[in-house]
Amino acid sequence: MRKSIATVSLSGTLQEKLDAIAAARFDGVEIFENDLLFYNGSPKDVRRQCADIGLAVDMFQPFRDFEGVSDAQFRRNLDRAERKFDVMQELGAPLMLVCSNVNADAFDDVERSAAQMFELAERAARRSIRIAFEALAWGAKINTYDKAYAVVEKANHPHLGLMLDSFHTLALPFDWSGIADLPGDRIFYVQIADAPRLGMNPLTLSRHFRNLPGQGDLDVPGFLRAVLKTGYAGTISLEIFNDDMRAAPPRQTALDGMRSLLFLEEEVRQIKTREGNAPRRSRVPLFDPPAAPKIAGFSFVEFTVDQEADRALSVFLEQMGFAKLGTHRTKQVTLYGQGDVRFVLNREPDSFAHSFMLVHGPSVCAFALKVDDAPAAIARAESYGCQRFESRVGANEKSIPAIRMPNGGLIYFTDEEAGRTAAFESDFVVEQTAEPVSHLKHIDHIAEALPEGQLDGWVLFYRAVLGLAPEEIFVLPDPYGLTRSKAVSNAERSLRLPLNISESRNTATARSVTTYAGAGVHHIAFATDDIFATVRALDKAGVPLLRIPANYYDDIAARFGIDDRFLDELRAHNVLYDRIGEGEFFHVFTQTFDDRFFFEACQRRGGYDQYGAANAPVRMAAQAQARERDA
Repeated sequence: MRKSIATVSLSGTLQEKLDAIAAARFDGVEIFENDLLFYNGSPKDVRRQCADIGLAVDMFQPFRDFEGVSDAQFRRNLDRAERKFDVMQELGAPLMLVCSNVNADAFDDVERSAAQMFELAERAARRSIRIAFEALAWGAKINTYDKAYAVVEKANHPHLGLMLDSFHTLALPFDWSGIADLPGDRIFYVQIADAPRLGMNPLTLSRHFRNLPGQGDLDVPGFLRAVLKTGYAGTISLEIFNDDMRAAPPRQTALDGMRSLLFLEEEVRQIKTREGNAPRRSRVPLFDPPAAPKIAGFSFVEFTVDQEADRALSVFLEQMGFAKLGTHRTKQVTLYGQGDVRFVLNREPDSFAHSFMLVHGPSVCAFALKVDDAPAAIARAESYGCQRFESRVGANEKSIPAIRMPNGGLIYFTDEEAGRTAAFESDFVVEQTAEPVSHLKHIDHIAEALPEGQLDGWVLFYRAVLGLAPEEIFVLPDPYGLTRSKAVSNAERSLRLPLNISESRNTATARSVTTYAGAGVHHIAFATDDIFATVRALDKAGVPLLRIPANYYDDIAARFGIDDRFLDELRAHNVLYDRIGEGEFFHVFTQTFDDRFFFEACQRRGGYDQYGAANAPVRMAAQAQARERDA
């Protein structure tokens, strides 16, 4: 489908916005009135610049409070419209957005509104301009698409059509299924936006929380599917009002915007597939990337380290029961393993890991996923605008395909089958063939700390590229502020990635972001079959575990009715406990390594499917107390 975006959706100057939109390969742009007013140049200059970078000016917007007014006001509105038409002709904009009247004294009179819109369309026709009439969700008398269409139908002018907007349609508790029965040729334009369901009025939600499709809770795919059933074959365009995006770099927003529209098309295609032999009137091809990969879990996690961090982290891992499995044949890279967990410690100079180290310090710079078809996974990622990464490969070494993440880190894709030695391990000289007793079985989840304003972008990245689904969002109280946590995972739960963000500067999450100078992994959780045997082994090996306040155990005893013997065992080993229904969750944390990241061992019982969010406040408080002791 043809794709456009409104300049109001991005931060920056008009020139910065246009450059970002063109770089993201949009077909067109909607020029927002204020962007033009604040621009130091003429509308003709904007038109030339758009043409030079390959953008069509699709629309000028918005024109407000035109219809449903008194005759005297209507004459003044026509004069105002003529001046806007002058601007539009210089701009080369063929379409003007007219919003429904929001003034409380507007007439509730379809005949009047239709007559006034007819006159506007008649004048627009003389300039070869068309009018798209949109129902605002907070419109005084016209606030739903059917009321707006009643005006368009009554006016019956070829230069007047309907503007459909997913936000204004879906933000109200209103049956919008009739959209599919509209005549497609009377729909002049379609704007797309998503939003979370926050229980607030549509105007406030619109001004601060409109986000990209795939980042909210509205049925945007269902909306677009209904639109396409009309036979509409025109443009879909993004119009976003969002506090985070107003502060985000325009190029990243534009790239995310294009990715979101492609993902939306894929979702609509999937709806069509599920409908089977349902009547089809859509006349547009929809984005059809390779299917999302089937992910069996993590193949390995790669740390970038310098010589000092390499020594310290190696000792830490060995204390946790990891064995040094091998050394790379040609590079300064070592491999550690336990159960199905593999860690790569990379201190190779003149490498990607070294470059990452210079910016972020010792940290996770990459992880690898076991997938059913690595080339297809790479192809899907590239179709969604991801950059392929090619590493330096020595003689007879394996080349593992990878893509860059939004923070510059890497995701590798490996074709592996259960029970077989991972292909990448053949690049290492084996130092140990028999592993010690394994308490840590596999990686349960990897949690990432994100800078303020980036949560939605990362959720969209993981949804589109890996086919992951977002889970419930949690607000977690840290001693120094609030942290929001939202996990993404696959249906099999073989890949779980909690994403954490904080607006406070002093929370544990914010400290991680500051330490890394950006997004980064702040902890890795391992699954175990016996949490108490695992903790005893960690204690015996001298692993520095996080000490949990005794008052916590008094609280869970009251909440869950835990008997004294069981409670004593939890307390003695600093094990945290949660229960939801029949499901139980046990977890224990290490102290933070170099104030950068930490590890967690966890055990799930009875179908428990969350992450112990109820225990996050005590964990973060215990970490804050540990920092005070170490200061």
